[in-house]
Amino acid sequence: MAMPAWAEKIPLNTISNYLNGVTTAKSSFTQINADGTISTGEILMRRPHNIRFDYNPPEKALVIGTAGSVYILDRKLNAEPEVYPLRRTPLSIILARNVNLREPGMVQAHSYDGTATIITARDPEHPEYGSIDLKFTDNPVQLRQWVIDDGSGNKTTVVLGALEAASVPRSAFDIESEVEALK
Repeated sequence: MAMPAWAEKIPLNTISNYLNGVTTAKSSFTQINADGTISTGEILMRRPHNIRFDYNPPEKALVIGTAGSVYILDRKLNAEPEVYPLRRTPLSIILARNVNLREPGMVQAHSYDGTATIITARDPEHPEYGSIDLKFTDNPVQLRQWVIDDGSGNKTTVVLGALEAASVPRSAFDIESEVEALK
């Protein structure tokens, strides 16, 4: 009688290779904010360094990570975007040119919950920037969710649909054209 194969956590090298292999991708997402509110939309990635969150109505927000910064644009207010250095956010870990989860001090936890591998990572040089919990499924390896802890206890969860390879033009990350469109 054959026994079923027991699923195990995905090795860090395999996950690093998977993330490094993601060049351009898109997915639907559901975001659970620190205050419990829920938003949905579409995410676009163009690694390294580029990410875009387009929120569905009634939200009118747009978040673009590009050129070393994260821009948060509230289209309802027609105001200039808030800007933060990308390197000061845990998203910089998965958007890096070369993801290496075996870098000393980066991975704080690596576990398997019975259905997915969960990794808690942070910038080893700047733990004060917060951490990111990444959830991956196997066969094939796929990023399914992340939870960002901003370092002050606020957590934002992003649950992805199927993150699929897609043609994503560089122009999708042009914050100047988005700001200009509001004028």
